Amino acid sequence: MMTKIKSEPTFHPRERAFLVGVEIYGRRELLSLDASLQELSLLAETAGLDVVGETTQKLNQPNSQTYIGPGKVDEVKALAQELMADVVLFDEELSPRHLRELERALGDGIRILDRTALILDIFAQHANTREGALQVELAQYEYRLPRLTRAWTHLARQAGGGAGRTGSAGGVGLRGPGETQLEVDRRDIRRRIDHLKAELEKVRTHRRQYRTRRNRSRIPLVTLVGYTNAGKSTLLNRLAGADIYVADQLFATLDPTTRRVDLPGGHVALITDTVGFIQKLPTQLVAAFRATLEEIAEADLLLHVVDITHPNALAQAEAVYKTLEDIEAGQIPILTILNKIDQLDDPAAAQGALVNFPNAIAISALKGIGLPELLNIVSERLFSTFEHLRVMIPYQHGALISLFHELGQVERFEHVRGGVKIEGKVPLRLVARFQPFVITPSVNGGEAGSLLSQEVSTTGESPEIEG
Repeated sequence: MMTKIKSEPTFHPRERAFLVGVEIYGRRELLSLDASLQELSLLAETAGLDVVGETTQKLNQPNSQTYIGPGKVDEVKALAQELMADVVLFDEELSPRHLRELERALGDGIRILDRTALILDIFAQHANTREGALQVELAQYEYRLPRLTRAWTHLARQAGGGAGRTGSAGGVGLRGPGETQLEVDRRDIRRRIDHLKAELEKVRTHRRQYRTRRNRSRIPLVTLVGYTNAGKSTLLNRLAGADIYVADQLFATLDPTTRRVDLPGGHVALITDTVGFIQKLPTQLVAAFRATLEEIAEADLLLHVVDITHPNALAQAEAVYKTLEDIEAGQIPILTILNKIDQLDDPAAAQGALVNFPNAIAISALKGIGLPELLNIVSERLFSTFEHLRVMIPYQHGALISLFHELGQVERFEHVRGGVKIEGKVPLRLVARFQPFVITPSVNGGEAGSLLSQEVSTTGESPEIEG
């Protein structure tokens, strides 16, 4: 008689996570404590964790040792053990000291993660290109470097060496313990960070060359921005017939994708899908993704996609605006797109939501509702809407002078010392490129250029601007 042996499952059980949220009195947050914890739960699920419970605490200020109070630490430890949690996940970025003291207080067998580490892990899972992998690895190392502790290292090791290295044939005068593994790890991480930064600088150079070629082609760039999971990839798939990966999860798309889209009137534009934003976006990610985020700052028009069905849509939109300011893209024209109206119980309610979002249009990227009107507005913004400008452009920026003549409407043109003064109209999408050279009326009724323009007129020098 043959004995059947039950085979072991081929999958690994998901780790169990217990969430901790803290509200600090007087500190303004974009999302409420409950909403932020709900978002953290979605992040945990995206990272492959099973959420088994949560707790919150309101404090006047964080505890200097464990962030939460001592009593709450005991409560978290008891609940984590009762629920057999593997991970305690904090909805904040914890300092190295907080992490160290919490690990000591909660004991072995329970890992401590903060929001930043979780987001970095999700990005690492979704980085499918070499550029994305480089950016995430850099962010992870910069996050981990100050958080290295002796608990992570091996025992201190001797520097080693014989008589020739210690100064005595009999071994007298040994130097004692050499570098600890901690010091070695720190040095190795710093070396790796330097290497990653050098590699990413090559990426920035490549992107800069690509943008220069694109500018010469005069094809405008439209960039999709928005909170994560707002539907940007779905929209680009609809507009361009693309096949970008789409999933109902946070940060499903990490690497930027650009597609050519036909617009009404025989015009064309390049539309780029970018990584989604989120509240408390780790500063390490903003720094590491600089090369990618520069694509946003170089756009002629931003399409801000908002999930109108989300209960915190307004707060999410505010988080996007804040991030745009942080990456110096706040001056670029924005068209707000209220997406997912097909999921509203009353689709007509989207019209009421337009009151809260000036300069907006309601659509459904999934069903294709409102897309013809969207394309008409984009075409009008890029090619039919002009703004009056008076600028003083240095001669070394001849590409900008040519751009004004080629795509603008010149009303006055005058050669002056160091450059030319031009007055006329340019397409709205080009205004940001000319902004550093705009001439504004002075208090006494004369002319006053921007600080940059004044420097140009006296020195003939100015920062390099791609044209």
